[in-house]
Amino acid sequence: MAGEKWAFEQTFSFNHLPCKELSFLKNRDILQLLMKWSMLGRMSAQSYSFDQCFYPYNSDEIDLICWTIFSVKSLRNVFDLCVYICCVDKPVVSVDVEPVQCTKVSMELFDPIYSCGIVRPSGHVVKCFHDVYPDYDELRQMLQEEDSEHHYVVGKEARGEFLFLLFKHLCVGGELCQYEDTIDPYISTTKHIYKDLISVQKDPETKKIHVVSTVLKVCAYDESGRCYPGRREEEQTFAYVIVDPFKRHATLFSHCYGVGQFTL
Repeated sequence: MAGEKWAFEQTFSFNHLPCKELSFLKNRDILQLLMKWSMLGRMSAQSYSFDQCFYPYNSDEIDLICWTIFSVKSLRNVFDLCVYICCVDKPVVSVDVEPVQCTKVSMELFDPIYSCGIVRPSGHVVKCFHDVYPDYDELRQMLQEEDSEHHYVVGKEARGEFLFLLFKHLCVGGELCQYEDTIDPYISTTKHIYKDLISVQKDPETKKIHVVSTVLKVCAYDESGRCYPGRREEEQTFAYVIVDPFKRHATLFSHCYGVGQFTL
């Protein structure tokens, strides 16, 4: 999406919401885990309010809301470490936007992992031999390698869910990640962050809970090329815009792969 296309069509106006600090960023237990996984200080979440109706089925509006976030200088100035590293010095000229499926309201998606040989009844992750990584396990193999016998224990469609992608990001971690022996810290942290980021509503007729947020994977470019969430293309360098159309809030959730902070 070229920035020039939207130069005279911007309709969204954003305001930073410093009072809306997501709870996982204040939870000491989660921060300690992020530090252990080499993600502390490299993962961020910034929330904004906007002033127009947002219709998730309108692809032009999806592009426009993401473009506006990255093109407004006042917003870029309040972004945290990842943006200071990447793109605050030069104007963004284009933004790639990819819708991400987000429908899950429970952790049932992960049930198959517990019954296929990846995790023992105790919750311990089964270790395995690997040619490249001496300290490897069946969980990371399932997440990262398509030829793993367990790769599609979680089906292809479910693997595209934002809930699963978040879980995978946490399990793989940062550059100096110290991996967990048990699956519980990954599951509990995924659940906490997901609940922080995603909004749900109860259908008045069916009484069922459903997700109302729209999740968009984003990547921004300046005149030199890719600039956000990182200059280099890396699976663990990611950025998502999560839009709540009813509260008119947008949260930019990102991580830039590297060595995280060693102290809280």
